[in-house]
Amino acid sequence: MKAVVLAAGKGERLRPLTDDRPKVILKVANRPIIEYVLENLDPFVDEFIVVVRYEKGKLIKALGDEFNGKPITYVEQLPGEGTAKAIESARKHIGEEEFIVANGDIYFEIAGVKDLIGAFRREKADAALLVKEFDDLSHFGKIEVEGSLVSGVKEKPGKVPGYANLGVYIFRPEVFEFIGKTPVSKRGEYEITDTLNLMIGSGKRVTYAVYSGYWNDIGRPWNLLELNEYILKNRLRHEIRGIVEEGATIVPPVEIGEGTVVRSGAYIVGPVKIGRNSRIGPNCFIRPATSIGDNCHVGNAVEVKNSIIMDGSNAPHLNYVGDSIIGENTNLGAGTITANLRHDRGNVKVEVKGKLEDSGRHKLGAIIGHNVKVGINVSIYPGRKIGSNSFIGPGVIVDRNVPPGSLLIVKQEKEVRKL
Repeated sequence: MKAVVLAAGKGERLRPLTDDRPKVILKVANRPIIEYVLENLDPFVDEFIVVVRYEKGKLIKALGDEFNGKPITYVEQLPGEGTAKAIESARKHIGEEEFIVANGDIYFEIAGVKDLIGAFRREKADAALLVKEFDDLSHFGKIEVEGSLVSGVKEKPGKVPGYANLGVYIFRPEVFEFIGKTPVSKRGEYEITDTLNLMIGSGKRVTYAVYSGYWNDIGRPWNLLELNEYILKNRLRHEIRGIVEEGATIVPPVEIGEGTVVRSGAYIVGPVKIGRNSRIGPNCFIRPATSIGDNCHVGNAVEVKNSIIMDGSNAPHLNYVGDSIIGENTNLGAGTITANLRHDRGNVKVEVKGKLEDSGRHKLGAIIGHNVKVGINVSIYPGRKIGSNSFIGPGVIVDRNVPPGSLLIVKQEKEVRKL
Protein backbone atom coordinates (compact mmCIF):
# COMPACT_ATOMS: atom_id res chain seq x y z
CA MET A 1 0.00 0.00 0.00
CA LYS A 2 1.17 3.55 -0.78
CA ALA A 3 0.61 6.69 1.26
CA VAL A 4 -0.16 10.06 -0.30
CA VAL A 5 0.79 12.91 2.03
CA LEU A 6 -0.58 16.35 1.19
CA ALA A 7 2.05 19.04 1.80
CA ALA A 8 1.52 21.74 -0.86
CA GLY A 9 -0.12 24.44 1.26
CA LYS A 10 1.37 27.81 2.20
CA GLY A 11 0.27 27.77 5.82
CA GLU A 12 -0.68 31.46 5.78
CA ARG A 13 -2.33 31.27 9.21
CA LEU A 14 1.02 30.26 10.68
CA ARG A 15 2.89 33.33 9.43
CA PRO A 16 5.51 34.60 10.19
CA LEU A 17 6.82 31.07 10.77
CA THR A 18 5.89 30.14 7.19
CA ASP A 19 7.18 33.33 5.56
CA ASP A 20 9.84 31.33 3.72
CA ARG A 21 9.01 27.63 4.21
CA PRO A 22 6.11 25.18 4.09
CA LYS A 23 4.47 24.62 7.44
CA VAL A 24 4.98 20.86 7.38
CA ILE A 25 8.71 21.32 8.01
CA LEU A 26 8.27 23.57 11.03
CA LYS A 27 9.80 21.73 13.95
CA VAL A 28 7.84 20.66 17.01
CA ALA A 29 9.85 18.95 19.74
CA ASN A 30 12.79 19.39 17.33
CA ARG A 31 11.28 17.32 14.49
CA PRO A 32 9.44 18.49 11.35
CA ILE A 33 5.67 18.10 11.66
CA ILE A 34 5.51 15.91 8.55
CA GLU A 35 7.86 13.33 10.10
CA TYR A 36 5.24 12.50 12.73
CA VAL A 37 2.74 11.83 9.92
CA LEU A 38 5.17 9.58 8.04
CA GLU A 39 6.12 7.78 11.24
CA ASN A 40 2.53 6.78 11.97
CA LEU A 41 1.84 5.69 8.40
CA ASP A 42 5.14 3.83 8.07
CA PRO A 43 4.09 0.39 9.44
CA PHE A 44 1.30 0.10 6.87
CA VAL A 45 2.88 1.31 3.63
CA ASP A 46 5.84 0.59 1.38
CA GLU A 47 6.15 3.97 -0.35
CA PHE A 48 5.36 7.62 0.32
CA ILE A 49 4.10 10.06 -2.30
CA VAL A 50 4.38 13.64 -1.05
CA VAL A 51 2.40 16.32 -2.89
CA VAL A 52 4.35 19.60 -2.86
CA ARG A 53 4.18 23.15 -4.23
CA TYR A 54 4.97 26.09 -1.93
CA GLU A 55 8.73 26.28 -1.23
CA LYS A 56 9.00 22.67 -2.36
CA GLY A 57 12.79 22.71 -2.50
CA LYS A 58 13.04 23.25 1.26
CA LEU A 59 10.63 20.41 1.94
CA ILE A 60 12.52 18.02 -0.34
CA LYS A 61 15.81 18.99 1.30
CA ALA A 62 14.37 18.47 4.79
CA LEU A 63 12.92 15.00 4.08
CA GLY A 64 15.31 13.57 1.51
CA ASP A 65 14.48 10.64 -0.77
CA GLU A 66 13.51 8.05 1.84
CA PHE A 67 11.97 7.62 5.29
CA ASN A 68 12.93 4.61 7.41
CA GLY A 69 14.30 2.98 4.26
CA LYS A 70 11.09 3.47 2.25
CA PRO A 71 11.20 5.65 -0.88
CA ILE A 72 9.65 9.10 -1.07
CA THR A 73 8.35 10.32 -4.43
CA TYR A 74 7.58 14.03 -4.78
CA VAL A 75 4.85 15.26 -7.10
CA GLU A 76 3.83 18.86 -7.67
CA GLN A 77 0.20 19.73 -7.09
CA LEU A 78 -1.81 20.27 -10.27
CA PRO A 79 -3.16 23.77 -10.93
CA GLY A 80 -6.11 24.48 -8.67
CA GLU A 81 -6.75 24.43 -4.94
CA GLY A 82 -8.18 21.90 -2.54
CA THR A 83 -7.60 18.40 -1.25
CA ALA A 84 -9.27 16.66 -4.19
CA LYS A 85 -6.93 18.40 -6.63
CA ALA A 86 -3.95 17.53 -4.43
CA ILE A 87 -4.91 13.85 -4.37
CA GLU A 88 -5.45 13.85 -8.14
CA SER A 89 -1.84 15.04 -8.52
CA ALA A 90 -0.62 11.62 -7.35
CA ARG A 91 -2.82 9.63 -9.74
CA LYS A 92 -0.14 8.27 -12.07
CA HIS A 93 1.86 6.93 -9.11
CA ILE A 94 -0.97 4.96 -7.51
CA GLY A 95 -1.56 2.02 -9.81
CA GLU A 96 -4.42 -0.39 -9.15
CA GLU A 97 -4.24 -0.78 -5.37
CA GLU A 98 -5.92 1.04 -2.52
CA PHE A 99 -3.95 3.86 -0.93
CA ILE A 100 -3.88 5.96 2.23
CA VAL A 101 -4.15 9.75 2.15
CA ALA A 102 -3.20 12.03 5.02
CA ASN A 103 -2.84 15.76 5.42
CA GLY A 104 0.79 16.56 6.17
CA ASP A 105 -0.04 19.23 8.75
CA ILE A 106 -1.97 17.20 11.31
CA TYR A 107 -0.92 15.10 14.25
CA PHE A 108 -2.54 11.74 14.92
CA GLU A 109 -1.34 8.46 16.30
CA ILE A 110 -0.82 5.01 14.89
CA ALA A 111 -3.94 3.49 16.47
CA GLY A 112 -6.11 5.66 14.22
CA VAL A 113 -4.49 4.30 11.04
CA LYS A 114 -4.82 0.73 12.26
CA ASP A 115 -8.53 1.18 13.04
CA LEU A 116 -9.14 2.90 9.70
CA ILE A 117 -7.57 0.06 7.71
CA GLY A 118 -9.58 -2.44 9.76
CA ALA A 119 -12.88 -0.68 9.02
CA PHE A 120 -12.06 -0.34 5.31
CA ARG A 121 -11.34 -4.03 4.91
CA ARG A 122 -14.12 -5.26 7.19
CA GLU A 123 -16.74 -3.29 5.25
CA LYS A 124 -15.18 -4.05 1.84
CA ALA A 125 -15.47 -0.32 1.31
CA ASP A 126 -14.59 1.92 -1.61
CA ALA A 127 -13.41 4.65 0.74
CA ALA A 128 -12.93 5.20 4.45
CA LEU A 129 -12.23 8.21 6.62
CA LEU A 130 -11.08 8.77 10.17
CA VAL A 131 -13.49 10.74 12.34
CA LYS A 132 -13.57 12.07 15.88
CA GLU A 133 -16.50 13.15 18.02
CA PHE A 134 -16.56 16.78 19.14
CA ASP A 135 -19.05 18.73 21.23
CA ASP A 136 -18.79 21.73 18.90
CA LEU A 137 -18.61 21.36 15.11
CA SER A 138 -18.45 25.11 14.42
CA HIS A 139 -15.05 24.67 12.75
CA PHE A 140 -15.70 21.28 11.13
CA GLY A 141 -17.84 19.69 8.48
CA LYS A 142 -20.25 17.13 9.95
CA ILE A 143 -19.88 13.48 8.99
CA GLU A 144 -23.32 11.88 9.03
CA VAL A 145 -23.47 8.12 9.47
CA GLU A 146 -25.96 5.28 9.22
CA GLY A 147 -24.69 2.19 10.93
CA SER A 148 -21.19 1.43 9.69
CA LEU A 149 -21.40 3.67 6.61
CA VAL A 150 -21.13 7.41 5.96
CA SER A 151 -24.39 8.82 4.61
CA GLY A 152 -23.12 12.31 3.84
CA VAL A 153 -20.78 15.18 4.61
CA LYS A 154 -22.34 18.54 5.50
CA GLU A 155 -20.94 22.06 5.73
CA LYS A 156 -20.06 23.45 9.16
CA PRO A 157 -23.36 23.07 11.06
CA GLY A 158 -22.57 25.43 13.93
CA LYS A 159 -22.25 24.67 17.61
CA VAL A 160 -23.64 21.13 17.62
CA PRO A 161 -22.03 17.80 18.59
CA GLY A 162 -21.09 15.13 16.09
CA TYR A 163 -18.35 13.47 14.05
CA ALA A 164 -15.70 15.58 12.32
CA ASN A 165 -13.41 14.58 9.47
CA LEU A 166 -9.77 14.32 10.64
CA GLY A 167 -8.00 14.37 7.26
CA VAL A 168 -6.94 10.70 7.02
CA TYR A 169 -8.49 8.49 4.32
CA ILE A 170 -8.25 5.24 2.39
CA PHE A 171 -9.40 5.06 -1.24
CA ARG A 172 -9.59 2.61 -4.06
CA PRO A 173 -8.28 3.98 -7.38
CA GLU A 174 -11.87 4.51 -8.59
CA VAL A 175 -11.91 7.68 -6.50
CA PHE A 176 -10.13 9.47 -9.35
CA GLU A 177 -13.23 9.10 -11.54
CA PHE A 178 -15.24 11.00 -8.92
CA ILE A 179 -12.52 13.60 -8.38
CA GLY A 180 -12.80 14.34 -12.10
CA LYS A 181 -16.51 15.10 -11.58
CA THR A 182 -16.02 17.21 -8.43
CA PRO A 183 -17.13 20.84 -8.94
CA VAL A 184 -15.40 23.88 -7.50
CA SER A 185 -16.77 24.73 -4.06
CA LYS A 186 -17.93 28.11 -2.78
CA ARG A 187 -14.41 28.58 -1.39
CA GLY A 188 -12.99 28.16 -4.88
CA GLU A 189 -11.49 24.75 -4.10
CA TYR A 190 -11.91 21.15 -5.19
CA GLU A 191 -12.95 19.55 -1.90
CA ILE A 192 -12.47 15.85 -1.21
CA THR A 193 -15.60 16.00 0.97
CA ASP A 194 -17.60 16.90 -2.16
CA THR A 195 -15.99 13.93 -3.88
CA LEU A 196 -17.12 11.68 -1.02
CA ASN A 197 -20.69 12.95 -1.37
CA LEU A 198 -20.59 12.11 -5.08
CA MET A 199 -19.38 8.60 -4.26
CA ILE A 200 -22.11 8.11 -1.66
CA GLY A 201 -24.75 9.41 -4.09
CA SER A 202 -23.68 6.85 -6.71
CA GLY A 203 -23.97 3.95 -4.28
CA LYS A 204 -20.30 3.51 -3.33
CA ARG A 205 -19.56 2.19 0.15
CA VAL A 206 -17.89 4.83 2.29
CA THR A 207 -17.12 3.76 5.84
CA TYR A 208 -15.42 5.34 8.83
CA ALA A 209 -13.43 4.64 11.98
CA VAL A 210 -13.91 6.61 15.20
CA TYR A 211 -10.66 7.86 16.67
CA SER A 212 -10.43 8.57 20.40
CA GLY A 213 -6.75 9.53 20.66
CA TYR A 214 -4.95 12.87 20.50
CA TRP A 215 -5.31 14.85 17.26
CA ASN A 216 -4.15 18.33 16.34
CA ASP A 217 -4.85 20.29 13.18
CA ILE A 218 -1.82 22.56 13.10
CA GLY A 219 -3.32 25.68 11.59
CA ARG A 220 -2.43 28.45 14.03
CA PRO A 221 0.78 29.27 15.90
CA TRP A 222 -0.60 28.24 19.28
CA ASN A 223 -1.33 24.76 17.88
CA LEU A 224 2.44 24.30 17.67
CA LEU A 225 2.74 24.99 21.40
CA GLU A 226 -0.11 22.57 22.17
CA LEU A 227 1.51 19.82 20.15
CA ASN A 228 4.96 20.53 21.55
CA GLU A 229 3.64 20.15 25.08
CA TYR A 230 1.78 16.93 24.25
CA ILE A 231 4.78 15.27 22.59
CA LEU A 232 7.17 16.25 25.37
CA LYS A 233 4.82 15.01 28.08
CA ASN A 234 3.97 11.74 26.36
CA ARG A 235 6.88 10.72 24.16
CA LEU A 236 10.05 12.13 25.67
CA ARG A 237 12.78 9.81 26.97
CA HIS A 238 15.24 10.96 29.61
CA GLU A 239 18.55 10.83 27.75
CA ILE A 240 21.71 12.88 28.30
CA ARG A 241 24.14 12.72 25.38
CA GLY A 242 25.82 16.06 25.96
CA ILE A 243 27.92 17.39 28.83
CA VAL A 244 26.32 18.51 32.09
CA GLU A 245 28.69 20.40 34.36
CA GLU A 246 28.78 19.95 38.11
CA GLY A 247 26.39 22.40 39.70
CA ALA A 248 23.72 22.09 37.02
CA THR A 249 20.37 20.57 38.04
CA ILE A 250 18.40 18.29 35.71
CA VAL A 251 14.90 17.18 36.75
CA PRO A 252 13.77 14.34 34.41
CA PRO A 253 12.61 13.78 31.79
CA VAL A 254 15.11 15.86 29.84
CA GLU A 255 16.69 14.96 26.51
CA ILE A 256 20.00 16.63 25.70
CA GLY A 257 21.66 16.06 22.32
CA GLU A 258 25.26 15.33 21.45
CA GLY A 259 27.69 18.23 21.66
CA THR A 260 25.43 20.31 23.91
CA VAL A 261 26.98 21.74 27.08
CA VAL A 262 24.89 22.58 30.14
CA ARG A 263 26.86 24.97 32.35
CA SER A 264 26.91 25.15 36.13
CA GLY A 265 23.92 26.86 37.70
CA ALA A 266 21.49 25.87 34.96
CA TYR A 267 18.22 24.48 36.37
CA ILE A 268 16.16 22.42 33.91
CA VAL A 269 12.78 20.92 34.83
CA GLY A 270 11.40 18.39 32.35
CA PRO A 271 9.80 17.63 30.10
CA VAL A 272 12.40 19.56 28.11
CA LYS A 273 14.15 18.65 24.86
CA ILE A 274 17.44 20.26 23.80
CA GLY A 275 19.09 19.53 20.45
CA ARG A 276 22.70 19.13 19.44
CA ASN A 277 25.63 21.53 19.88
CA SER A 278 23.72 24.03 21.98
CA ARG A 279 25.02 26.08 24.91
CA ILE A 280 22.86 26.22 28.01
CA GLY A 281 23.67 28.44 30.98
CA PRO A 282 25.32 29.25 33.20
CA ASN A 283 22.62 30.25 35.69
CA CYS A 284 19.48 29.90 33.59
CA PHE A 285 16.06 28.40 34.31
CA ILE A 286 14.38 26.19 31.69
CA ARG A 287 10.88 25.18 32.68
CA PRO A 288 8.60 22.36 31.46
CA ALA A 289 7.22 21.94 27.92
CA THR A 290 10.16 23.68 26.28
CA SER A 291 12.02 22.50 23.20
CA ILE A 292 15.32 24.09 22.17
CA GLY A 293 16.80 23.20 18.78
CA ASP A 294 20.33 22.57 17.51
CA ASN A 295 23.07 25.21 17.76
CA CYS A 296 21.14 27.40 20.19
CA HIS A 297 22.32 29.49 23.12
CA VAL A 298 20.30 30.05 26.28
CA GLY A 299 22.55 31.99 28.59
CA ASN A 300 22.96 33.72 31.93
CA ALA A 301 19.86 34.98 33.79
CA VAL A 302 17.47 33.66 31.14
CA GLU A 303 14.14 31.98 31.89
CA VAL A 304 12.27 29.95 29.28
CA LYS A 305 8.96 28.17 29.79
CA ASN A 306 6.51 26.31 27.57
CA SER A 307 8.19 27.58 24.41
CA ILE A 308 9.74 26.51 21.12
CA ILE A 309 13.16 27.88 20.22
CA MET A 310 14.15 26.70 16.75
CA ASP A 311 17.61 25.86 15.38
CA GLY A 312 20.36 28.47 15.54
CA SER A 313 18.51 30.92 17.79
CA ASN A 314 19.74 32.66 20.92
CA ALA A 315 18.36 34.04 24.15
CA PRO A 316 21.82 34.78 25.54
CA HIS A 317 21.32 36.97 28.61
CA LEU A 318 18.68 38.58 30.79
CA ASN A 319 15.72 37.33 28.73
CA TYR A 320 12.29 35.95 29.58
CA VAL A 321 10.71 33.73 26.92
CA GLY A 322 7.28 32.51 27.98
CA ASP A 323 4.70 30.58 25.91
CA SER A 324 6.45 31.82 22.78
CA ILE A 325 7.74 30.54 19.46
CA ILE A 326 11.08 31.77 18.14
CA GLY A 327 12.01 30.86 14.57
CA GLU A 328 15.41 29.83 13.24
CA ASN A 329 18.55 32.00 13.42
CA THR A 330 16.94 34.64 15.57
CA ASN A 331 18.72 36.56 18.33
CA LEU A 332 17.21 38.29 21.35
CA GLY A 333 19.22 41.21 22.71
CA ALA A 334 20.02 41.53 26.41
CA GLY A 335 16.95 42.41 28.45
CA THR A 336 14.39 41.41 25.79
CA ILE A 337 11.19 40.22 27.45
CA THR A 338 8.15 38.45 25.97
CA ALA A 339 4.97 39.24 27.88
CA ASN A 340 2.54 36.31 27.93
CA LEU A 341 -0.34 37.49 30.13
CA ARG A 342 -2.89 40.25 29.59
CA HIS A 343 -3.54 42.68 32.45
CA ASP A 344 -7.22 41.66 32.45
CA ARG A 345 -6.19 37.97 32.41
CA GLY A 346 -8.43 37.32 29.42
CA ASN A 347 -7.57 35.01 26.54
CA VAL A 348 -4.82 36.31 24.29
CA LYS A 349 -6.01 37.29 20.80
CA VAL A 350 -3.81 36.99 17.73
CA GLU A 351 -4.17 38.54 14.29
CA VAL A 352 -4.55 35.75 11.72
CA LYS A 353 -4.96 36.70 8.06
CA GLY A 354 -6.05 40.19 9.01
CA LYS A 355 -8.60 39.20 11.67
CA LEU A 356 -8.25 38.89 15.42
CA GLU A 357 -8.74 35.33 16.65
CA ASP A 358 -9.17 34.16 20.20
CA SER A 359 -6.31 31.73 20.86
CA GLY A 360 -8.24 30.12 23.69
CA ARG A 361 -5.07 30.48 25.76
CA HIS A 362 -4.78 32.38 29.01
CA LYS A 363 -1.04 32.70 28.37
CA LEU A 364 0.54 33.27 24.97
CA GLY A 365 3.74 35.19 24.26
CA ALA A 366 5.46 36.26 21.06
CA ILE A 367 5.54 34.57 17.66
CA ILE A 368 8.85 35.56 16.08
CA GLY A 369 9.89 34.55 12.56
CA HIS A 370 13.26 33.52 11.18
CA ASN A 371 16.46 35.58 10.93
CA VAL A 372 15.16 38.28 13.27
CA LYS A 373 17.49 40.51 15.26
CA VAL A 374 15.99 42.01 18.41
CA GLY A 375 17.85 44.80 20.18
CA ILE A 376 18.46 45.26 23.90
CA ASN A 377 15.65 46.00 26.36
CA VAL A 378 12.82 45.22 23.93
CA SER A 379 9.38 44.41 25.38
CA ILE A 380 6.93 42.37 23.31
CA TYR A 381 3.20 42.33 24.07
CA PRO A 382 1.28 39.03 24.35
CA GLY A 383 0.31 37.43 21.03
CA ARG A 384 2.34 39.80 18.85
CA LYS A 385 4.11 38.64 15.69
CA ILE A 386 7.46 39.76 14.33
CA GLY A 387 7.99 38.92 10.66
CA SER A 388 11.06 37.13 9.36
CA ASN A 389 14.21 39.10 8.40
CA SER A 390 13.23 42.02 10.60
CA PHE A 391 15.31 44.18 12.92
CA ILE A 392 13.88 45.54 16.16
CA GLY A 393 15.89 48.44 17.56
CA PRO A 394 16.84 48.85 21.23
CA GLY A 395 14.20 49.89 23.74
CA VAL A 396 11.22 49.27 21.45
CA ILE A 397 7.85 48.25 22.88
CA VAL A 398 6.33 45.87 20.30
CA ASP A 399 2.61 46.49 20.81
CA ARG A 400 1.56 45.63 17.25
CA ASN A 401 2.58 43.11 14.63
CA VAL A 402 5.74 43.75 12.62
CA PRO A 403 5.67 42.81 8.89
CA PRO A 404 8.51 40.73 7.41
CA GLY A 405 11.64 42.58 6.41
CA SER A 406 10.96 45.60 8.64
CA LEU A 407 13.12 47.92 10.69
CA LEU A 408 11.36 49.06 13.86
CA ILE A 409 13.05 51.79 15.90
CA VAL A 410 12.16 54.30 18.61
CA LYS A 411 12.44 58.00 17.79
CA GLN A 412 13.74 59.99 20.73
CA GLU A 413 14.23 63.69 21.20
CA LYS A 414 17.43 64.39 23.10
CA GLU A 415 18.99 67.53 24.49
CA VAL A 416 22.53 67.78 25.72
CA ARG A 417 23.24 70.72 28.06
CA LYS A 418 26.51 71.97 29.34
CA LEU A 419 26.84 71.62 33.09
